[in-house]
Amino acid sequence: MARVMITAQVEDSVKWEKGFRTHGELLRSMSSTVSYFTTTDKNEIAIYAEPSDLDKYFKVFESPATAAAMAHDGVKRETVKVFVLDREFRY
Repeated sequence: MARVMITAQVEDSVKWEKGFRTHGELLRSMSSTVSYFTTTDKNEIAIYAEPSDLDKYFKVFESPATAAAMAHDGVKRETVKVFVLDREFRY
C-alpha cells in the first residue's frame, strides 16, 4: 500500500471542499477508497490517500479529467506538490 500526500493552494477553500466531495468516482478510479484532507483559512489544502496501485493513481492524477476537476474546484495548479511517503518512523 502506497501513501500519498498532496498539498496546494486554492482560490477558496470552502468552494474547493464542496467540489472535492463531488469527485468520488474519479478518486475511486485512482485505486483509493478514502481521502483524508484539511483546509486552512489561508486557502491551503492537504490531502492524504492510500492508493492500492500507485501507477494507476498517477495515471489518473495526470489525466485531463483530473485537470478539469482541479480547475473546476479552483486549485492553483502551479502550487500542487505531490509526495509519496516512503519512510516510516515507529516509536
